Parts: sequence; C-alpha cells; structure tokens
Amino acid sequence: MKNGQHRILAAIDVGTNAVRLEIARPLPDGTLETLHQERDPVRPGEGVFSGGTIAKPVANRLISTLRRYAALCHRHRAKVRAVATSAVREARNREEIVRRARDEAGLNLEVVSGREEARLICLGVLEGRPPSARSLLIDIGGGSTEIATGQGEKPTSLHSVALGAVRLTEIFGSSGRVSEERLEVMRSYVAEALREALPRRLPGPRVALGSSGTINAIVADGTDSKRLTRRRLERVVGELAGQSLAERRKRFEPKRAEIIVAGAVILEGCMRHLGLEGISAVSTGLRNGVLRDLARRSPAAAAEAAEGRTEAVLALGRRFGFDERHALQVARLALALFDQLADLHRLPASARGLLEAAALLHDVGHAVSPQRHHKHTFYLVANADVAGFSDQDRQIVALVARYHRRSPPEAGRPDLKELAPGQLRLVRRLVALLRVADALDRSHSQAVLSVRASVPDGRVRVAARARSPLDLELWDVAREAAFFRQAMGRRLEVVATRR
Repeated sequence: MKNGQHRILAAIDVGTNAVRLEIARPLPDGTLETLHQERDPVRPGEGVFSGGTIAKPVANRLISTLRRYAALCHRHRAKVRAVATSAVREARNREEIVRRARDEAGLNLEVVSGREEARLICLGVLEGRPPSARSLLIDIGGGSTEIATGQGEKPTSLHSVALGAVRLTEIFGSSGRVSEERLEVMRSYVAEALREALPRRLPGPRVALGSSGTINAIVADGTDSKRLTRRRLERVVGELAGQSLAERRKRFEPKRAEIIVAGAVILEGCMRHLGLEGISAVSTGLRNGVLRDLARRSPAAAAEAAEGRTEAVLALGRRFGFDERHALQVARLALALFDQLADLHRLPASARGLLEAAALLHDVGHAVSPQRHHKHTFYLVANADVAGFSDQDRQIVALVARYHRRSPPEAGRPDLKELAPGQLRLVRRLVALLRVADALDRSHSQAVLSVRASVPDGRVRVAARARSPLDLELWDVAREAAFFRQAMGRRLEVVATRR
C-alpha cells in the first residue's frame, strides 16, 4: 500500500474529565479501522480550576495510565500523538506533568492551545462532509468549550471558551441538587463568558453538531434520538438541577452524573447565544482528529497544514497592526537562508515553520510600544492562541522573535533556563538566521530581491541581490556577525550585488 497506509496510528487525549486512547489502522479508502479503545476516568482536572495545580495523587494516576497506554502503543508499533487540553494547559505544574510523561511513560505529551484543540475536533467531526456543506460545531469538555464553523471538511473559524463541565461544577458546587437561585447565577455566568469570547452569531446552520461525551449523554438521555431541540434542553436543565446526585446516577454513569448539570447549562447557554434551534450529537471528536492529522501527514497534506499555520500567524500580526510588507520580506529571507544553509545548521525540517512564524511576528510588540518592543513581542506571542502550534512550539516562536534584537540568547538567561540543551541550540541558530534576515531589511524598503548563501573555505558567504544600495543593511548585518559566528561556528560575510 502506498505511503505507508498500513502503519498503525494511536491518539491519546488527556482531557479534564478522562484520559482516552484509540489505536487505529488507516485503510486504502481513507477510513480508519479501530483496533483498540480505552477510557479511564482519571479526572486530571480535579482541583485545577480552584487550586491551580494537578495534585500529586491525580498526577500519579495520570502517569500510571499513560504508562499503560504507551505500552499498548508500543505493542502495536503505533505512531503516537498524545495531546493534553485545558486541565494540563492551565495547571501551574504542567511542565512537571509533561516531564514525567516523557521520563516515566516515554510519551511526548503535547499541551495544545484551545484553537488547536478546536482544529483537531473539526478534523475528526467534519471528515467526509460535502464541500458545499456548512457546519457549526460545539464540543463541551471538562475545562473548556470549543466552538467552530466549517465549510466541507475545512474549519472557517475556531473559538475556545474557558467554560467546561468540570470547571463550572467546581466553581458553583453543582454536583448535587441545584437551587433555582444558583441555577440562574450559573446561567448568567455562562452567558457572560460567551459574550466576552464569541461573536453574537456565527455563520452556519441553526442545528449544530455536538461532539463531546457530555453532549452525547444529554441528547441520548431517555430517548433514542440523536437530536435535541433548544426548548427540550431548557426543560432538561431544570429537571437535572432539581435532582439529587443519587437520582442523576440512575440516568448517567456516576462520574458523568456529577458534572452533567454544568454541562447542560453550558450547552443551553451556547444555543441561546448562537440562536440555535437544536443540537445533533455525533460520535467523533478530538481523538478522531488526532488520528486524521497523523494519517494525513503526507508531503501534500503537510504543505496544506503549513499554509494554514501561516495564515493563522498573519491573522495575529494583522490584529496588532504589524508592518506586513517588512514581516513578509524578513520571513522570505530567513527561510531562504534556512534552506540554503541546511547542511550547516542541521536543524529539523519542523524548525522551518517556527522560524517563519517568528520572522512574521518579530515586530508585533510595536503595538504596545516601540521601546523594548522585542520584549513586548515575546509576551504577545507567548500568550497568543494560534491554531496549528502547540504550547511548546509557540514558546519557541516567542523566544526566537524576542531575541531578534539587543541581547543574544545566552544560556542562563531567565527565560531560557528551562530549555533543554537541544532546544537552546535550536533557538540560538534560528535567532542567528532571523537577525541576519531582519538586518537585510533594516530600512523596511524591501530592497533585497534574493539571497544566495554558500559555505566556502569555512565561512558563510551571503550574496544579496538588490534593487538599490544596501549601506544601512550591510552596516546592520556587520553588527550581527559576531553572534552568527557563535551560534553557527562560521564567520559571516555578506556582499551586495545589483540586479
């Protein structure tokens, strides 16, 4: 079978309420054959939204589960992607959790942003939709709710709201019977969170797709239908709030019964805010999206994904009113240097996208202040939610952009001390390329038409073909040559040629 279609894939989803594993085999017709599934109600988010950390007993349960999942993936010789969502994303000790997953379970646990979570959910739910079909998708997790619109199989807008069934249950203590007064406060809280995070209306049908376990449980409760109207849901919310936990456990599995009122209130709030008439439950979601993402990593699919990430980065830059022509020029020159000096820097191909993002965003800090704008850039990028980038990737992008000027990225600096040696080397070499590219457009006039880099006689020679004199650019490049030599181990020489 072409392109390794018979390889085995595995998706691990560390959610707020549970940890899930799915192992599957891609088939020639593009479908996935499930080989193994597991779900463990570890509740990684227990106490996170009130206390801020994942407690040690919870962390131990989580790592024990991940060790078992990793062993199953190894037994199947599966290619694995493990993602963690809002609970780990918001935990103060998330780096410790990621480190333990790596050291004790042998897993690279990727903490994804809310928008990336929404994108992956779309991949799973919208697979096979006709190109003309418009969709509106809601996924209620334990810590966050993802809302997206799509055309055919592709998402057109991605939103993540800090509302989840576990989070709301912890805030309002709604696992037991909920009084009418408390229910109204919960409804007001949800409505306010949605108003702050979402447009009033999103384009799409008036019946949304609901992809989470919480939505499936609410829709299926007491019926064989896969669809629930808003009017019926409003009655269900009142019924569930008025029941004791013991009564709810007769309708739902025990852990679900504890958070179902909060989940129903969030779903009701989403339908009201978006003007929906109903919700249609679907069985696919985040895990399916992770598997689809793994299955589609052919060169063509990778190029399409890279294009989507670039558009997300440009959208962020435009939000802060960046100098787009300068940003595009610096990115073009930086990528040319990356490609032409590949044998010298020996960085992985995935680093190319990180360099492009850093080059496009290196000046967004001007939106805060021209003074110390590189530091403002770091804050804005590190705290942005950019689809297609993991938290770790976004941190690397933020660091590379931050060090495009002034002090070089030296070991021991406070914002670099947590980096592993390989990550520090990656940052330093990307920064070296970015500094040269930025210097070659110091006048912001896009005078350089192309660059050609070579490594003769133990030095790096860059010929910059230009439409006008490069006196300012060459002066600035000369200032960056010392750090380039430190990072790359080669002396830098840049010469200008006229077209």
